Amino acid sequence: MSQERGQQFLLDLPGQRHDLPYSPALLTTLYSQTGQGAATPIEEIAETLSRDQGLTAKVLTMANSAFYGLQQEVTTVGRAIAVLGLNEVRSLVLAVGVKGLTSVKGFPKDFPLAPYWEHQLSVALVARRLAPAMGGLDGDNLFTAGVLHDLGKLLTALHRPDDWRAIEALAAERAIPYSEAEEEYWGIEHGVLGSMVMGAWNLPADLTEPVNWHHAPMHSPGHRRQALALCVADAVAHVAVNPDALVACPWREVLHKFNLIPEDLLAEVKALLERHDPGVFASGLAA
Repeated sequence: MSQERGQQFLLDLPGQRHDLPYSPALLTTLYSQTGQGAATPIEEIAETLSRDQGLTAKVLTMANSAFYGLQQEVTTVGRAIAVLGLNEVRSLVLAVGVKGLTSVKGFPKDFPLAPYWEHQLSVALVARRLAPAMGGLDGDNLFTAGVLHDLGKLLTALHRPDDWRAIEALAAERAIPYSEAEEEYWGIEHGVLGSMVMGAWNLPADLTEPVNWHHAPMHSPGHRRQALALCVADAVAHVAVNPDALVACPWREVLHKFNLIPEDLLAEVKALLERHDPGVFASGLAA
């Protein structure tokens, strides 16, 4: 339909402003302090985050939400890291960053922010659950990738709202998944768009590549298993909420290959989502 528009968007996207509500240098420092093999003391990491008081307040608010079910309130970043873990706090920082993108003037009011965030968090939870069963993958990285996996949808709504609405309309009219409607509409899908911007934020390939390929995992050159886990988590999160959901991923077949019973996993996921209640967390991010 609009192949030229899609190609132009790909060309324009790196030059668009994707301002985080905190210094990009903070994110770079955080990942260097918490990356694989790093041995930075918790106090030093907490000090990095605490330089931005607004970010600190938002991270602590989310850490104390019903999503985590903590027995006692955490009042410092250091305590949040100790209780939730480094990777969980990194995910919160990134969620705050993406939320900041929706606060800019012109973000479409008809974009369903609360359901968007609820799905991101649901996929994150399911991906972390699948990680050990699909080849001993890094569950924490997959959780973060889940939080960011549909970033490209949000970017399309932000920078090309008319195209986003047209894709949504096409998906509804043809009764096809959103990713298939994207391919038909302009030849690109949101995994590619999201990973491009994540790369611009200097996030590692362990995050960008699963997001990039989560709708075409078998084409991933170096993170096939991670992308496949994210693909399955995306589908299962949809089906757990709506058994008639349209999903492109052959998730049942994949689960069988890993000796997992789809019906058992669905029941487990439903209980998991009920226990953590991503909707409560999502409402805070959508506010």
